[in-house]
Amino acid sequence: MNRTPETPSKRPAAGRIRFAEFVALMALMMALTALSIDIMLPALPNIAEAFAVMEPNDRQLVVTAYLLGFAVGQPFYGPLSDRFGRKPILFFGLALSAIGSLGAVAAPGFDFLLWSRVLQGFGAAAPRIMVTAIVRDRFGGRDMARVMSLVMMVFIMVPMLAPAMGGVILQFGPWNWIFAWLALVSLLILFWAALRLPETRAPTDRLPLSAGALGRAAATTLTTRRTLGYTVALGFLFGNLMAYIGSAQQIFVEVYGLGALFPLAFGAVASLQAVAAFTNARLVGRLGMRRVSHAALFAYVVICGLAALAGYPEKPPILAFCAFLAATFFCFGLAVPNFNALAMEPLGHIAGMASSFVGSYTTFAGAFFGWLVGQAFDGTVRPLMIGFTVLAVLALLVVLATERGRLALRREQTGKPMAGAGE
Repeated sequence: MNRTPETPSKRPAAGRIRFAEFVALMALMMALTALSIDIMLPALPNIAEAFAVMEPNDRQLVVTAYLLGFAVGQPFYGPLSDRFGRKPILFFGLALSAIGSLGAVAAPGFDFLLWSRVLQGFGAAAPRIMVTAIVRDRFGGRDMARVMSLVMMVFIMVPMLAPAMGGVILQFGPWNWIFAWLALVSLLILFWAALRLPETRAPTDRLPLSAGALGRAAATTLTTRRTLGYTVALGFLFGNLMAYIGSAQQIFVEVYGLGALFPLAFGAVASLQAVAAFTNARLVGRLGMRRVSHAALFAYVVICGLAALAGYPEKPPILAFCAFLAATFFCFGLAVPNFNALAMEPLGHIAGMASSFVGSYTTFAGAFFGWLVGQAFDGTVRPLMIGFTVLAVLALLVVLATERGRLALRREQTGKPMAGAGE
């Protein structure tokens, strides 16, 4: 039975949290990762200069190292939270994230900085995994998709603001101050959750931390067709996101010469994901997760196909390129919350394990595919546009295989969905 936070019209009981505060806290927990990546994009040239990093593409390692730690940490936190509860694991990860951030503040060399970023990412994996598990503890089906859309709507504001925030910090101090700010944010989330967030994993639901129990949970996760298929599709879509984040500073500053206007362009593109998340929260209850996400993915591929018909120009007009990015990320914002909910829906009884699998795979895949596309940067936008197309087509093929060759593009039958159907 799914449990939900109180509606805003009811006064919460002791130890409970209002719906709006719950969404805000979940959004900040999820946003820690985006903040840890995007806030330093304006500082990448400063970091490269400070440590005499000569190869321009090596700047991307500051992002890649974080994603590596983030991906490695995710398989651990979910099963541990199924056994010990969500809050202790959340607090442990946030403490590690703060320690990694402080290590980066005092980094004596580029290698030390990268290892601090790995630790920072390893710790930040905990709040990312706990968000999905906690929301699944309380919601299922379309309700989960709606809540995740609201979480993402707030969370997506971070990429819009983070580069500008990093630029402001650089106006008043060195790049090290950015990492000090990240440590402070990790501690802020820790204290907020400690004071206001109730434990959502009841003691009676906790699983033994044994090889047999973990093996059964892992086998169930990996053999659930919907979970596996939508997780793999998410990995391709996140590859596009990571490719864009990793090369955005080079594209907007070096290709288009925006200079100080880079954060504005980056934020404008990201705003379309927020609009899409809000739109999804309004539509998913009426149309269903499959219909909305399948239509969005199909449109994503069509948009990339139009770029292919145009011959993937090396340097299209900036407004045309931003329109391409905005359209694809609008589709991304409609597809991702629903794919995530579709993957998690069958596995509410092992939500921690399922969240770890979904999160770790999508992060590993996103980092790997994003790295492949990012390293292909050649001073033009062509590699990014080709990468978007290839990964979007692969995601569509996986969804077709998962749904046995059918996309839910037509209106579904109305009526209350069956329990556990997810639609």
